[in-house]
This record gives sequence, C-alpha cells and structure tokens, in this order.
Amino acid sequence: MNEQGKLVLVPTPIGNLDDITLRSIATLKEADLILAEDTRVSSKLLHHLGIDKKLTPHHKFNEHKTISGIVVRLQQGQRIALISDAGTPGISDPGFLLVRACVESGVEVECLPGATALIPALAVSGLPAERFVFEGFLPQKKGRQKRLQQLADETRTLIFYESPFRLVKTLGQLSETFGGERRACVCRELSKLFEEIKRGTLDDLQKYYFENPPKGEIVIVVEGLPKKKGS
Repeated sequence: MNEQGKLVLVPTPIGNLDDITLRSIATLKEADLILAEDTRVSSKLLHHLGIDKKLTPHHKFNEHKTISGIVVRLQQGQRIALISDAGTPGISDPGFLLVRACVESGVEVECLPGATALIPALAVSGLPAERFVFEGFLPQKKGRQKRLQQLADETRTLIFYESPFRLVKTLGQLSETFGGERRACVCRELSKLFEEIKRGTLDDLQKYYFENPPKGEIVIVVEGLPKKKGS
C-alpha cells in the first residue's frame, strides 16, 4: 500500500510576485499535482518562478465534483498543492471544502505561512490590532443589511474585502449603520505598483472614492464601536 499523501495549502502573492517564500517554491516544485483557482493566473506565477508544471483547475464551480477524486489520489500517496489566485487558499477563496473532505478522510493537511491581504491592511490601518473580526466579503444582496446590523455593536476592529465596483456603496452602508464619523482605512492594491492607503472617517472615504473611482483589490478596515467612558 502506498504511503499516505498530503494536501499542502500554498499562499501565493497578493500583488508583487516576489512575495513568496522559498518553502512555497520548493513545495510547488515537488508536488505531484498543483490545483489552481484560475490556471491562467497561476501559470503566470509559475512561469515567473521557473516552474514548468501542468495546473489542474479547482474552483467554486467544479470543487463539489472533483473533491472525491482528489482525496483518492491523496490516499494513494500523492502530494498535492492547492493555490488560489492570490493569498491563502480557503480565506475568501476555494479550499475549505477540500480541507474538510481531507480531514474527514484522515488525509494530512498542511498550510504554509505566507501572503494574505487582511493582516497587512490591519497592521497599516492605524486602528487597534490586538483584537479584530475578519468578515471577508459581505453578502451581495440577501442578508447584507442584517449582517451589518449584527456588527453595529462590535467593539473589535472589523475587516472586509470588497470589489472596486461596490466600494462606494459599501462605505455608504457602513456609514449609515456604524455612523459616518467612525474611523476607517481603505487599502487598495496592496504590494502592487499603485498601492494606496487612505485613512479617514467613513463619510470622508465615501466622498473620496465617489470622486476618485477605485480599481483593483480592496480591503476595508473599520474601527470597532468605541467603548463608553467609564465602561
């Protein structure tokens, strides 16, 4: 019987392609199979790293159908690497379902340390970082307002991912729910050539991005509900 295989989650750069660890490069080179969210995006990274390997698609549209076959390959002893377009697999990216299936099947899972957008955004925001809540992407339609209302009294720093097309609308909704004077920070295109960090109140930021339509990947960091004096 073959030795048990292993699934390795490999974080990939969120912008600058040099932001990848030596260990991650070695893992990709040694993998029997590399699963990628978008093979077109990931092929550019592999080319940059000088790795000549075929990529197999693994994304939200096919993961339910392919997971069982991947688990079988792992049980047969293969070492499989999972990468997303950017950042750490499973964090607002495909990966959770496969990891769960591996855990349930007794297959070893390892996650390498590496790039993610939420931690740099939190660190650079100037807002309290000792305790925070990561919300990822808010529901686009159903449940969006309900979720915001549930967060209205949250005292920890809040972190959201958002698309440039919804940023102004989202800042407006955050302002309506949390109050326009709540401090926040919008981090755009982290680690890329046109990285932008804008700090201010929710009202100020909404006005700025209404006048300056944004592009690229965005992280919103919002101050938690300030504690009342004496509490």
